[in-house]
Amino acid sequence: MSMIKPINIGPIRIEDPVILAPMTGVTDVPFRKIVKRYGAGLTVSEMIASEAMIRETRQSIQKATWDPSEEPVSLQLAGCEPTRMAEAAKLNEDKGAAIIDINMGCPVKKVVNGYAGSHLMRDLPLAASLIEATVKAVKVPVTVKMRMGWDHDSLNAPELARIAEDLGAQLITVHGRTRCQLYKGKADWRFIAKVKEATNLPVIANGDINSIAEAREALSQSGADGVMIGRGAYGRPWLLGQVIADLKGEGARPDPSLEEQLAVILEQYEDMQALYGRQVGTMCARKHIGWYTKGMNGSAEFRNLVNQEDDPEVVKQMLREFYGPYAQQNAA
Repeated sequence: MSMIKPINIGPIRIEDPVILAPMTGVTDVPFRKIVKRYGAGLTVSEMIASEAMIRETRQSIQKATWDPSEEPVSLQLAGCEPTRMAEAAKLNEDKGAAIIDINMGCPVKKVVNGYAGSHLMRDLPLAASLIEATVKAVKVPVTVKMRMGWDHDSLNAPELARIAEDLGAQLITVHGRTRCQLYKGKADWRFIAKVKEATNLPVIANGDINSIAEAREALSQSGADGVMIGRGAYGRPWLLGQVIADLKGEGARPDPSLEEQLAVILEQYEDMQALYGRQVGTMCARKHIGWYTKGMNGSAEFRNLVNQEDDPEVVKQMLREFYGPYAQQNAA
């Protein structure tokens, strides 16, 4: 029996609510495109500062790029000024974004000190005015991603979810930690059940969902309508598809062969070069190579060597040589 069923985000139907989390510096279009191909109900862009979006900085344009295969696309904005947030949302709607997601969960100091991200959980009137302005500015559905609260003395996610619903938001995602926890400790999936009880909107559980077993447990403890996977997909863009297959009762879906994994890395590497240019593309790809090869024999030494190499063609050859013996073993 399936543990998930389709959800509606306003007029948009998501058949399999297993969603790729927005992660700055990770979930760019080269990575999201591959995740979508292996199976994801929805992908969300990296967080974009609404101010940068309005100014159309080079970085914000890169972050707001998507592949047609991802559509309907959800674009995440952060900000603390309602009129600017509304303007940035309208800009993205005009460019074809199908969903606008408001970030009220980012715990990073730079974002919080700018009164955006999870800082908004300390200022519900400001959070409400941001949601209201964004909903009024666009015709596409608006969703909100939040944490449990600022700290364990102010677990106000249920209250914020009710406010968001009253103001016309269409879906709530909850990361089961407070801002003060950052990424430490363990996500509290049981708490997300309180948010589910507080609203009639679809609720998505997020935090520490790194495996099929954890996806099942998060759904079971939270009663949520779906899950959002972030760090669990590092180096495993196929994980979301595997989770969907399992939750729908279709059985275990194996990891791709090592030959296929190599092809995926090379494709992502080339797409990153095309998006960012040679120097930035090479630098940004290093962490992905580290995640893909983690746990393989000799991977630590390999990573050290790759991280010192600036020539993309040499890096690709190093990858082929590193994976070569594994592929031969598999063939044998």
